[in-house]
Amino acid sequence: MRIAFFTNNYLPNPFGVSGSVESFRKEFENLGHEVFVFAPKWRGHKDENQNVFRYPAIETNIKIKFPLAFPHSLKIRGKLKRLQIDIVHSQHPNLLGSAAAYWAKKKNVPLVFTWHTLYDQYAHFAPFVPAKIAAWWTIRNARNYANLCDAVITPTPSVADIIKKWGVANENITAIPTGVEEKQFENPDRESLRKKYNIRDNEILLTLISRLTAEKNVGFLLDAVLDILRNNKSVKFMICGDGNLKNNLEKVVRDSGLAGRVIFVGIVSGAEKKNYYAAGDIFVYASKSETQGMILTEAMYSGLPIVAVRATGVRDIVEDGKTGFLVPENKQEFQEMIEKLISDPILRKDFSEEAKKTAREKYTAKICAKKMLEVYEKSRALKNSRFIGS
Repeated sequence: MRIAFFTNNYLPNPFGVSGSVESFRKEFENLGHEVFVFAPKWRGHKDENQNVFRYPAIETNIKIKFPLAFPHSLKIRGKLKRLQIDIVHSQHPNLLGSAAAYWAKKKNVPLVFTWHTLYDQYAHFAPFVPAKIAAWWTIRNARNYANLCDAVITPTPSVADIIKKWGVANENITAIPTGVEEKQFENPDRESLRKKYNIRDNEILLTLISRLTAEKNVGFLLDAVLDILRNNKSVKFMICGDGNLKNNLEKVVRDSGLAGRVIFVGIVSGAEKKNYYAAGDIFVYASKSETQGMILTEAMYSGLPIVAVRATGVRDIVEDGKTGFLVPENKQEFQEMIEKLISDPILRKDFSEEAKKTAREKYTAKICAKKMLEVYEKSRALKNSRFIGS
């Protein structure tokens, strides 16, 4: 098949949608398909992949760097006119989502849409619009878009339940997570990274890889972990990621007197990520806005037991009492589960083995890509049957 991805969020942006698009692209190509990516221009970045096409974009830096695509380009229009496409897969309902819908209709091919985001949790990214109005508008827009598509993908089943409540009536909704790229996680180096950051063998390292923004609930997480560090001298906390809250979090740590035991790494590249997971002993997570859960499946693949706030997306991935602990957003309960794993190396090992097993059975890129291709084939068959019947 010849597959066209339209995405407002792509490399070198390190966050979830970019990772999802790139994971599926690589796996589809490994399986013999051809993939074209249409994305916003990112100043200073040069694509090595000749099948990536960039729309003009306005650079913004509201909490995170994020170029906004202008969904019209004469150059890309000419390319798309000549291009044979079997599937258009949109990652967003707006901006390049509108271009995706246009070209799917123009070429009479299925339009597939992945609903990546719980938009009510991201309303704070619209700084000049009241949060309730921003959430209402974005949900309404995404719902209407989803109802026009031939198929809708949600990363987890609980997200499918939510968007149905929001009014998505499309009967072709399938939950497919983004899989772990196994090659990217080969031969991780735990020892060198722990040595780099002065983490001794007898110390427990709590790990977080996340965007440091409000919807990831990192303030709650840091507050809970700092108490654990005060009570246990053999524990350290590594925070990988960046975002508009990073400076505030660093100040909280400095004021706590625990700066020597909280390590702010910044953004970790895809090539290095495996080593940061491998260096850890427990993965801690408090986000309530997850749809993808890619960070969690990668942590599980790396053998990290997880302590997380029970929330949409998260509860579909982490098996409570088997691969980790799921708790309410309650500081004391969250701390108790972390401390339980810190004090029980046998339980940590048991959870680690189950996490690795589950990730390899359910969440590899190859498994997830094959599920997505099944949706594409079904969508093409339905499209052709409607065309023949018309």
